[in-house]
Amino acid sequence: MPRFSVIIPCFKVQGFLRECLDSVLEQSYRDIEVIAVDDRSPDGCGAILDEYAARDPRVTVLHLPENVGLGRARNAGMPHATGDFLFFLDSDDTLTPGALRAMADRLDETGDPDVLVFDYARTYWWGGTRRNALAHLLADMGEGTFTAAGRPEILDLLMVVWNKVYRREFVTENGFEFPPGYYEDTPWTFPVLLSAGRIATLDRICLNYRQRRQGNILSTTSRKHFDIHDQYERVFAFVGARPELAVWRPWLHRKMGEHCLDILAKPDRLPPADRAEFFRLTTRMFRRHRPEGTSVTGELRLLEGGYPAYLLKRGAGRAARELGRRALPVSRAAAGRLGQGWSALHARRPLDPHLVVYSAFSHQGVLGDPAAVYRKAREIAPHLRGVWVVAGEEEAADPALLPEGVEHVLLDSTRYREITARATYFVNNVNWPGTLVKRPGSVHIHTHQGTPLKYMGADLRDKPGARHGLDVPQMLRRADRWDHSLVANRHSELVWERAYPCHFASARTGSPRNDVLVGAGPAECAAARDRLGIPPGNTVVLYAPTRREYRRGGHVDRLDLARFAEDLGPGHTLVVRLHPSLATGPARGLGLADLHRRGVLRDATDEPHVETVLLASDVLVTDYSALMFDYACLDRPIVVHADDWAAYSASRGTYFDITAEPPGPVSRSYRELAGLLVSGGWRDAESARLRAAFRERFCTYDDGRAAERVVRTLLLGESMPSAAGRARVPGPAAGHDLLASS
Repeated sequence: MPRFSVIIPCFKVQGFLRECLDSVLEQSYRDIEVIAVDDRSPDGCGAILDEYAARDPRVTVLHLPENVGLGRARNAGMPHATGDFLFFLDSDDTLTPGALRAMADRLDETGDPDVLVFDYARTYWWGGTRRNALAHLLADMGEGTFTAAGRPEILDLLMVVWNKVYRREFVTENGFEFPPGYYEDTPWTFPVLLSAGRIATLDRICLNYRQRRQGNILSTTSRKHFDIHDQYERVFAFVGARPELAVWRPWLHRKMGEHCLDILAKPDRLPPADRAEFFRLTTRMFRRHRPEGTSVTGELRLLEGGYPAYLLKRGAGRAARELGRRALPVSRAAAGRLGQGWSALHARRPLDPHLVVYSAFSHQGVLGDPAAVYRKAREIAPHLRGVWVVAGEEEAADPALLPEGVEHVLLDSTRYREITARATYFVNNVNWPGTLVKRPGSVHIHTHQGTPLKYMGADLRDKPGARHGLDVPQMLRRADRWDHSLVANRHSELVWERAYPCHFASARTGSPRNDVLVGAGPAECAAARDRLGIPPGNTVVLYAPTRREYRRGGHVDRLDLARFAEDLGPGHTLVVRLHPSLATGPARGLGLADLHRRGVLRDATDEPHVETVLLASDVLVTDYSALMFDYACLDRPIVVHADDWAAYSASRGTYFDITAEPPGPVSRSYRELAGLLVSGGWRDAESARLRAAFRERFCTYDDGRAAERVVRTLLLGESMPSAAGRARVPGPAAGHDLLASS
């Protein structure tokens, strides 16, 4: 008896069918059977299915004598299923690698629940990918099982059949089946979830939900959308026949009204001549099933009047929105003029010589180099007033991003304009908004975000893929405001002056955020390990990949993380930190979050302070991430995994060949990488030699006093010994020039 019976109904999908079948049959988890149902498809689907069945005994093909529709095609496959769990997969969708293994493991963990709900991502015909916006609900449900009554928010997820697997005996005992019609998922998913005694969730993207440019039946203009009424009648009949489910009637009544209004609100769903009829049928059903004593609130009140009243109210809303759209440019212009006037008013006042404005990572909070400068200024120059700019209330409310007692202003607020109009010093690791006007006498200090390996700034002009969506001329106009560009090494100094052809002075200060790495002792490292939950005595392998410009969305799975963690063996902890630009995308849903939950590895992507992650590790495995330059300050082993170096360097552009001048061993395949880590080659004499040469080149000015050097020389105008034994670094009062200028 197989673990999964995958039922795949097929109709007019010959262009997508092979990809769908391959995604199932090539899974590493092979305890499955595939029941493919040819729903009398007029194209080549039947022949494709027969071809796969001939070469894979796990595939059974049913050729239906007539077209019966998606729901009844699924029903036709169910009597042939022998697996523990049923999985209904649409024939134009695909499974993600490792999906079935993750499902099987989760089912084992939770003791074979009635239903397992997993995550999905929408994949668009033009190449984009978007994760389910409510994915967080899957993680919020906890480790065990539950019922819909205990966790009703599970019903807020997209009510479709294909983001779940179902215990076959549970389905058989309850006699669940699909009705004919357009919205056949509705009378399946509601009864199944309301009846299930044990539901579990899997916070992992297991399915790619294809968003076809054409061909999605629910996006076509047709009277078939009237089917929604019959399907909800089936749901109400199911609940009405089971007194224990009566408590759900108010919820279903509201859901039905919202669903029908959603169809009616979409102009491309119903023919114009049929919209009034659809409204009348909806209101009739809404009144008929309204539970006694239930109040109608919000948009559902539209269903209490006639169709003319609906049009009037809906039309008034549309008119208001249209007026808002038309007025928006005027409003923005007026707001802009008001803001400029407010700034101009304060610009008449003298600059405050003690006011320093900070920002980091597009106003995310007290992070990175600016944070290190801020903390050092509070220590040695408490008379300087530091104010942070944050993007919004969410960032301001997070103590990890904005500690208690830190003065801050919200971006584009009146207070922001007042502060930025009068500040003398500005410290940032990205460019300030274009609306910020640099006053004469103000000093802009740009810290950057590390040592550059990949092309930046003006060098991206010849890399159209890498600069997609980036306005290089505008970026350079904003960089024209820089007075000082911090550098940690001579390489960075030369690159920044080439990549940003602007009038600034290169300040050979070192990277302030690396001070904590240079000066860290056993206590700091132990605290970092404790924060990440690292078992005492374990060797910590940090894997920190960067994004790829040759793939839309930036994420490419280079390693099987579960295999890597297993191959490292006992006594090792694998910590993974994705590039910040991938933190909120689908990358973490493709197994990383689930592996973290199961304790296979630690996902440190959300740790706001990267220094903590670096301090906790014993060895860094990266590809082309700038983190390697910071990590070198710790003088700990680094392994470069460069299996796609040719593609990466061609698409993004790099300033030197990291595989020819590496900070440690280089692997070009997983076999080589695993061999290095298992054999101990990552910390041999050759590794130490390469690291020493790399440190000499790229850690030149990182001596643990970078933040102090910035505060004393650039904010206070004092002099102090420069890094690497140079004579002195003059401050602004001594020429406004730190050893080199562009």
